[in-house]
Amino acid sequence: MKKQLLSFFYLTLGAILAAFAIEEFLVPNNLFDGGITGISMILANFIPVKLGVLIAIINIPFVLLAYKKMGHFFVVKFVYAIVLFSVMTGVFAEFENATYEIILAITYGGVLLGVGVGLVLKGGGCLDGTEIAAVLLNRNLSISVGQIILFFNVIIFAVAGIVFNLDRGMYSLLMYFITSKVIDIIEIGFESAKSVMIISEDGKAVADKIFEELGRTVTFMHGEGLVSNSKKDILYCVITRAEVYDLKRIIDSVPGSTFTTISDVSEIVGNHIKTS
Repeated sequence: MKKQLLSFFYLTLGAILAAFAIEEFLVPNNLFDGGITGISMILANFIPVKLGVLIAIINIPFVLLAYKKMGHFFVVKFVYAIVLFSVMTGVFAEFENATYEIILAITYGGVLLGVGVGLVLKGGGCLDGTEIAAVLLNRNLSISVGQIILFFNVIIFAVAGIVFNLDRGMYSLLMYFITSKVIDIIEIGFESAKSVMIISEDGKAVADKIFEELGRTVTFMHGEGLVSNSKKDILYCVITRAEVYDLKRIIDSVPGSTFTTISDVSEIVGNHIKTS
């Protein structure tokens, strides 16, 4: 129950922030988001329908698609986020615009939009039907979800550039990259995880020091050198970016030969044990 309440808190805050960014920074400066929201923003300049109404209407086919192909609880979150997002764009449309300075609009609009979308994704929902289409297309095509979304958005920005001058499309693309980076930070966090694999002749000494100084548990595996035919200990653990320096210091302090690789981890599922 607590997790579901937190999930809807993320959805609510994220949808409100995204709507604020759209109406206070993007719309008054003719900047465009990607996906269904971007299409709605372009159409709103030519037909007498409010932006929030267009966003809700155009997303309806994707709601139905998600209902058939994805989990029903996801659809509930998707509908909740879209409805709240659409309503709040109407509310913020009545506010005084935050700025007409294009650089400020790109920077602050991009950051706020990224925080909003990132929180909605963190809450298990989404604000755009193209993400659902991309996920479903990815199941049948050898193209990543990110590449499909980028393809859609580049077309939208190109259309915006043709219709509203090339610089609007270029500014919108620049803002999109800012937004994408902020979304990653919100989803993954500043303390992004790193996976570490250490090959050592004295794995126990390394593991003991890691546990003693960092409080991280280590998984042991055993291997053998191809050329030397000597037995090797293979250690695997997950740390934060802030702990990388200390880990290197620990490895250097242990006598003997070691070989270490450090890689980015996008997500951890299950219990990540650390002592206090």
